[in-house]
Amino acid sequence: MRRLLSLALVLVLAGVLAGCGGGGNAAVTVFGQTLSDQRADGDVSFDPVLNTFTIAHATDTGNVILGIDEGNINFPEFRAFLDFPLDGSTGGDAIPLNAVIVSADIEVFVSRVDFATPVPTLLDLVTYPVTGPTAVDFNSPPLTPTSFRTLNFFAADEGNFVRIDVTPLMKEAQRQGLRNFQLRFLLDFVPGAAGLVTIADAGAGTAPLLTVEFF
Repeated sequence: MRRLLSLALVLVLAGVLAGCGGGGNAAVTVFGQTLSDQRADGDVSFDPVLNTFTIAHATDTGNVILGIDEGNINFPEFRAFLDFPLDGSTGGDAIPLNAVIVSADIEVFVSRVDFATPVPTLLDLVTYPVTGPTAVDFNSPPLTPTSFRTLNFFAADEGNFVRIDVTPLMKEAQRQGLRNFQLRFLLDFVPGAAGLVTIADAGAGTAPLLTVEFF
């Protein structure tokens, strides 16, 4: 079950709880949440036989896709893009640029896993237009050589929410002063890598959700 908070305060006032006997500084952490911006979400696929790119917008499809489509004889590769505004412009909580990030995660609803399990996946911190990804963004480099993480999607994830820790990527986004936290999902081409994953991206009930703990 996904967590929906409304900028809930979590007090870590150890001195107060102990009877106010310490005199140290109080640390207050805040949870901020925002849904991804469906208008900027989408996927880009590359057909290696036709040497063409195809762009799909989440507003049209209601999802984003990553991996290799083995049901197509040309084996096109899909890369998925999600955009989480950090300034509150889409109705979510704003994350101040001077915030200290304690933790961050995204929660996505996996509607399908096809052809293989697990599906080894890379998650990159990138930038792309807020109007949606373009063909150029298919191969654009991560913002830094370390602004990525690896994860697996499994057949058991189908029909369920999956929580993904993105704390290092959020810290890097904050360090660079980004007003949009933008992620790219792509197949990690380790030996034997295969599979196709569809992530739901329509409506608040299943839309990708970013939760950030900060102070």
